[in-house]
Formats: sequence, C-alpha cells, structure tokens
Amino acid sequence: MNNIEIIKETAATAEEMARKVWLAGLGAYGKGFEEVTGRFETLSTDSNKLFDELVVKGEKLETEGKGKVKEVTTKISAKVTTKADIEARIETVRTKLGLNNTVSDSDEKIAELNAKIDALTAAVAKLTVKPVAKKA
Repeated sequence: MNNIEIIKETAATAEEMARKVWLAGLGAYGKGFEEVTGRFETLSTDSNKLFDELVVKGEKLETEGKGKVKEVTTKISAKVTTKADIEARIETVRTKLGLNNTVSDSDEKIAELNAKIDALTAAVAKLTVKPVAKKA
C-alpha cells in the first residue's frame, strides 16, 4: 500500500466516522423528539383527566357547601325567630307591669299616688283627733 492509498483510506474512514456522528446526532434528535411527543401526549391526557377529576371534586364541594350554608341559614333564622319571640314576650311582661309607659305617664301616676297618700293622711288625721270635752 502506498501513501496515497493510505491517505484515501484514512479519509474514507474519517468521512465514514463523520457520517456516523452526524447520523447518531440525528438519531438522538429523533429519539428525543419522539420521547417529548410521547410525554406531551401523556401529560395532555393526564392533565385533561386531572382537570375532569378536579371539576367533579369541585362540584361535590360546591354541593356540600351549599348544604352547609342552607343549614346555617336555617339555624340562624330559627334563632332570630326565637329571639323575636322572646323580645315580644318581654315586651308583653313590661307592658303588664307598667314599665313601658313614657316618662309623662310615670309622672302622672306619681302625682295620683301622692294625691291618694295626702287624702289618706288627712283621713287618718281626722280619725285620730280627740273630741274636745264640752264644758257644762
């Protein structure tokens, strides 16, 4: 083998090696693209599935939440009604005891009571006065 043949063989080997490196890089790109595409499809499917699951869970929680709100609203309404009933009863008792009268009504009642006390005091005073003895 002469030098020219050795150079041609070395060049062919180098060219073949360069071609193989190029093909390996191209193969790596293709494999990576397939992997990414597969993962993307899996993620897309999984994310759609997860989204649907979250929607179902959200609907369930919404229904439960509405039920709880209705329950609390009912309890509050019952307490408000009970409170109104109690306040009405207290008002009735206050009226019967005369505690709901205005200040002027109280002043009038006090004046009436004072007049009655004065009248009773005068009556008692008349009863306790000793008759004066008559001189003969």
